[in-house]
Amino acid sequence: MTLPILYSFRRCPYAMRARLALASAEITVELREVLLRDKAPELLAASQKATVPVLLPKDQVIEESYDIMLWALRQNDPENWLSGRNDPLIAALDGPFKTALDRYKYGKGDVETAREDAAAFLFELDTTLAHQPYLSGQNFALIDAASVTFIRQFANVDLVWFNAKPWPHLRTWLEKFLASSRFEAIMRKYPQWHAGDPATLFPEPK
Repeated sequence: MTLPILYSFRRCPYAMRARLALASAEITVELREVLLRDKAPELLAASQKATVPVLLPKDQVIEESYDIMLWALRQNDPENWLSGRNDPLIAALDGPFKTALDRYKYGKGDVETAREDAAAFLFELDTTLAHQPYLSGQNFALIDAASVTFIRQFANVDLVWFNAKPWPHLRTWLEKFLASSRFEAIMRKYPQWHAGDPATLFPEPK
């Protein structure tokens, strides 16, 4: 059986959330770990976007991480993640929040304003989490998986500052994820893939 191919990079938050959904959907793929400074020619040939993640199931090319998540969960959704779909929140996360996060993380323009713009979004999430354990409701589901890797990235820019902010419910939600076997399973290290290497299966067989 020919498996879907996933071009991925361990620390990329987009690739992380794609792996989260594939693992939840129990879909095995051939994982090809990419170095962003030394991209495999096969990735460049498959995708003009040439960034990760890229999923190649049969004759398809799926280049957006959220589309990969939806594709995976439409094949199999044993944890009922699609019940936690929230496209307006995804639009805000992948749009204004990610723009502010990039300016903050990479020192582009007015960093302080960028950080405060991102923080305003996080305060909204904290308000939601004050009333329920997860953004999706009572269980970790799609919107949690789609957002938590970016919140982790934001927190890691200045963890002392992040932990000093009055968003205790957001911190609890993030810390619970970082301590989970779910996070551990998607963050295992793999060597850079080269053509001819033995296939690396993800999720790893139990």
